[in-house]
Amino acid sequence: MDHKNLDAWKKSIDLVEMIYKLSALFPDEERYGLTSQIRRAAVSVPSNLAEGAARNSKKEFLNFISISLGSLAEVETQVIIAQRLNFCERYNDFNQINEVRALLIGLRNYLRKKVS
Repeated sequence: MDHKNLDAWKKSIDLVEMIYKLSALFPDEERYGLTSQIRRAAVSVPSNLAEGAARNSKKEFLNFISISLGSLAEVETQVIIAQRLNFCERYNDFNQINEVRALLIGLRNYLRKKVS
């Protein structure tokens, strides 16, 4: 399966771009703190999808989807932390994160049916 054809991968790439723009607003002293952490977590979402899709089995791919979901939860948590610390404008629209989550869960459910 080519990861570049997956909607979940495409939307998670869009999310990475948004997180980079958002985290550019963080204070300079957060460069090695929250800025680095939120960017790594965001990049982890499509990266794990790509790695999982390249694996030889659907079971392995399912594991990497779970890792992507965990990274997405980290991103969401870190956005909330950044808001509470007033590092950025209020990010009231979590639709992008929710859309990626829904796509990942849909892909996971689809693969689970194929595995069983």
